[in-house]
Amino acid sequence: MKRARIAWAGGLHDAIEVDGQLELLTPAFQGRRVGHDEVVWLPPFSSALSPQGRARTVLALGLNYADHAKELAFKAPEEPLAFVKGQASLIGHRGFTVRPDGVNFMHYECELAVVIGQPAKRVKKADALSFVAGYTVANDYAIRDYLENWYRPNLKVKNRDTCTPIGPWLVDAADVPDPQALALRTTVNGQLTQQGHTSDMIFDVATLIEYFSAFMTLMPGDLILTGTPDGVVDCQPGDVVITEIDGIGALTNNITAERRGSGPDSGQ
Repeated sequence: MKRARIAWAGGLHDAIEVDGQLELLTPAFQGRRVGHDEVVWLPPFSSALSPQGRARTVLALGLNYADHAKELAFKAPEEPLAFVKGQASLIGHRGFTVRPDGVNFMHYECELAVVIGQPAKRVKKADALSFVAGYTVANDYAIRDYLENWYRPNLKVKNRDTCTPIGPWLVDAADVPDPQALALRTTVNGQLTQQGHTSDMIFDVATLIEYFSAFMTLMPGDLILTGTPDGVVDCQPGDVVITEIDGIGALTNNITAERRGSGPDSGQ
């Protein structure tokens, strides 16, 4: 099943995809269907999964595809290279990501995103996928100007307001038999610029859950971004970027210029 979180008619709603439309689950509107163009898409965290309707902890992986590490001229890590992201970085499908003034290279990263569905502590790899609620698409933009080295991804590279669109759907884990059997692709203004496959991850989904749960408790609504393959290009204001994963969905994002005095980096 494909699940979504949307804003419509002055309220926030959980919804599912039915016959190409969004069917609302909110009790007052139960069963009502609306079109994709009638709503504002939010990160797809249902109120049942997360009471606030948002991710709890956002864990992200760097250099989890060997070809992308080579593309950046970095050595592939010997254990997961992880960092934490803030809530303000997340936006929904069809949202706008701000490109700050004065940067030279800002690129997308098409990533499979894993949403945890139940508390996980010291989970073994063989059991790890049973703790997954579902999967979605993430586009984890990076600003290459601020990258210092492979083991220290400066916060200004990755943890920026609007820099991580996710969605449009949260696809139930039961509908994704093997998260390591999915093709990824990115287009910029309709031109194919990135292709890859989750089978090429250095650390697969089950390994990552085992790794994280060994030293921290993963909770429902926690989000793991699993890295991107090679093929990243610079994106400019006005570009339309679509990151797509087979069986999960196609996430559309728009790049916009920073507005002086009102953007996330105002005063910088």
